[in-house]
Amino acid sequence: MRVLVTGGTGFIGEKLCRELDERGHDVTALARDPAEADLPASVERATGDVTTYRSIEGAFEDQDVVVNLVALSPLFKPRGGASHESVHLGGTENVVRAAEEHGVSRIVQMSALGADPDGPTAYIRTKGRAEAVVRDSGLDWTLVRPSVVFGDGGEFVSFTKKLTPPYLAPLPGGGKTRFQPVWVADLVPMLADCVEDDDHVGETYEIGGPEVLTLAEVAKLARRAAGQPVTVLPVPMALAGVGLKVAGSIPGFPMGADQYRSLKFDNTTADNDADAFGRSTEDLTTLSEHLGVDR
Repeated sequence: MRVLVTGGTGFIGEKLCRELDERGHDVTALARDPAEADLPASVERATGDVTTYRSIEGAFEDQDVVVNLVALSPLFKPRGGASHESVHLGGTENVVRAAEEHGVSRIVQMSALGADPDGPTAYIRTKGRAEAVVRDSGLDWTLVRPSVVFGDGGEFVSFTKKLTPPYLAPLPGGGKTRFQPVWVADLVPMLADCVEDDDHVGETYEIGGPEVLTLAEVAKLARRAAGQPVTVLPVPMALAGVGLKVAGSIPGFPMGADQYRSLKFDNTTADNDADAFGRSTEDLTTLSEHLGVDR
């Protein structure tokens, strides 16, 4: 099949392009600046920004499937004039429009756990509204909602280390927010299966890793892997909220009120859909295994 991957040069996108290429598909990676991406020579590159329809429209010609991976990080405030609204919602609207106008038959949309048009953060709300755009389209669709994704080149572990310095680390609420981190090398084959298998059409999958970890536990694992001890100092959530709201107004500060709100709810799933892809949770890689440390 001919597969277009929007965000094809990102953390997940590069790995998915390689996976699809190895499976024998004709793959095109669409990104704002794809020239320097570490991709096989057999993967085509297309330049475009999903927030600007005219810049991406031509890349959809003669494609069979589009995988829409473009997203802003939930961990940091948007930068450079981008917004969750323009990227998640507007970008998805442009991708769906281009796919429909060029006869693309299928879309695989990477969403997020907890996606909800009425959710507590801009990231969650716009992910939920983007899902509605995909469902209401004339395309065969699959929605994939992963928890936080980790792996080489990912930002989850590095963000946690930035948030928790060694030795003594103050964390909102003592770092009790729970995550279910999934390894990128476990997630990518599932996305590729969604491209290939008609059985996944019309399905919404929630994907998590094999274990649930609090933010404090992730911080301790990350620091242990770096050979550094850390003791978590609980900061009352109300006080942390005030501090992040004030700090968020400082130009260049990476977190703000939305990131504080995201720490008030867990990022886990009660029903892990990895088994829909022939994987049990025991088959999946834990964060501690990836980091090479004992939990």
